[in-house]
Amino acid sequence: MNQDIIRLYDEYTHAPLPRRVFLERLSVLAGSSAAAAALLPVLENNYAHAAMVAETDPRIEVEKVSWDATGQAINGYLAKPKSGTKLGAVIVIHENRGLNPHIQDVARRMAAEGFLALAPDMLSPVGGTPADEDAARDMIGKLDREKTVAGLVAAVPYMAKRPEAAGKVGCVGFCWGGAMANMMAVRSPELAAAVAYYGSQPTAADAAKIKARVMLHYAGLDERINAGIPAYEEALKKAGVNYQVFVYDGVNHAFNNDTNTARYDAAAAKLAWERTVGFLKQSLVA
Repeated sequence: MNQDIIRLYDEYTHAPLPRRVFLERLSVLAGSSAAAAALLPVLENNYAHAAMVAETDPRIEVEKVSWDATGQAINGYLAKPKSGTKLGAVIVIHENRGLNPHIQDVARRMAAEGFLALAPDMLSPVGGTPADEDAARDMIGKLDREKTVAGLVAAVPYMAKRPEAAGKVGCVGFCWGGAMANMMAVRSPELAAAVAYYGSQPTAADAAKIKARVMLHYAGLDERINAGIPAYEEALKKAGVNYQVFVYDGVNHAFNNDTNTARYDAAAAKLAWERTVGFLKQSLVA
């Protein structure tokens, strides 16, 4: 895939660009509107692939839950092993397209690894995640950031007090959710561990407040996000935070999203997942 096309799609999903402008520019890069139309299924998420762990998997069970966050209800998707208690709890934070089938599947994967996993729908205060991904992206752009972070922070005691939980809570977030994972580490002294996949970084002043252990995954080709790595790493070192940083060469932003053919990288995703699971088990269960 032409890297200029990947950059354009990244701009479309994060700047954001209106879809009309995105399609016009894609047609120029692809050579024609017909070629652009052929590229769309490769560039956009296909949730038909979002079932590495099915809801009917005999190892797990799932349910819909909600909790109070500073006076507003947040809905979520809870996945857990079929049996067992004293589980490490993990909050799985979605990308800027809301709580979609892919993130629900990530929660089920966490449950299959032995965790109590909660995937919040952070668009709950505005009616929940819609089917239209562009609409979801626009809605997320209008959220009150402070209230959103507070809603996620409120999920920490909710998970810690669940009867299946051992008490320690961590989080893992992707893209927009990676930024939120970083902010949860800043705002929640009770959070034991935070894993951020290609998420934007907090300020140095905020980084100094982190008490959790931190693991950071970045894509080597993700220039936009990677520009913030040096300052964040310096701040974490200065604050004495227990952290790890991994940069995966030659892969794009969202390399973990297996529903996106253009950006998914199976080898990087597998390695990052193994590191994430091991880190969370060490942080929340050991």
